[in-house]
Amino acid sequence: MNHAISDALVITKRQLLQLSRVPEVLIFSTIQPVMFVLLFRYVFGGSIDTGQPGGYVQLLMPGIFVQTVAFTLVATASGLAEDMKKGLIDRFRSLPISRGAVVIGRTFGDALLNILVLAIMAITGYVVGWRPTSGIFQIILAFFFLFMFGYALSWIGIFVGLSVKDARTVQNVGFIVTFPLTFLSNAFAPTTGMPRVLQYFAEWNPVSSMVAACRQLFGLENQFGATANSWPSQNPLETSLIYMLLLMLIFIPLSIRKYKNTSA
Repeated sequence: MNHAISDALVITKRQLLQLSRVPEVLIFSTIQPVMFVLLFRYVFGGSIDTGQPGGYVQLLMPGIFVQTVAFTLVATASGLAEDMKKGLIDRFRSLPISRGAVVIGRTFGDALLNILVLAIMAITGYVVGWRPTSGIFQIILAFFFLFMFGYALSWIGIFVGLSVKDARTVQNVGFIVTFPLTFLSNAFAPTTGMPRVLQYFAEWNPVSSMVAACRQLFGLENQFGATANSWPSQNPLETSLIYMLLLMLIFIPLSIRKYKNTSA
């Protein structure tokens, strides 16, 4: 067990060193979320009445945070597929390291990158008027939930990357999954404006639960539509935790088994 953990930490270190050697990855990982913050804040901010104190930026920032960590799925999947294409995974196979360490280390590395991205986004949000009104403990808990949500989704990315293998195809598959989840949710606008059928989908959507949980932890009032009395709408924190645990319980063993079978 200790051997597997130390091997995973070595792979994580390799992930982080790669950022210093290929700074474009870090630059584009941070520029895109900041652009989303600025565009949504100043393009849509004046046209959406949220009914929340502080205006649209208060509603927007939790949604942008969740959208950003949701795209960890795409980044992890495409990065792993690229490593396989370059033969890096084959080189790892020849080393006396734990088989699961490669995928565990990659998810750790991508999760640590999320911390930096979220910090930069939080600073940007503060500059454009975002002000959490809850206590410091709730704010820290919100960012911890975001970190864990991104980590859980990275395991889906591992499974997709190992299954599809071609980096360009992986990106297309990842966007097909993440874009409907983020835009058919409460991330950028209340679900009350959607058709009733989409309201039910949106409010049971894991992204919506995470957004609602973060808004609650940041001090905002949750707003729901057709399913206002549903379990996710009444208990977004608990629902988000259940979703994250389920994703990890399903995809961690599936991904590690897939990697071992691919390496066989």
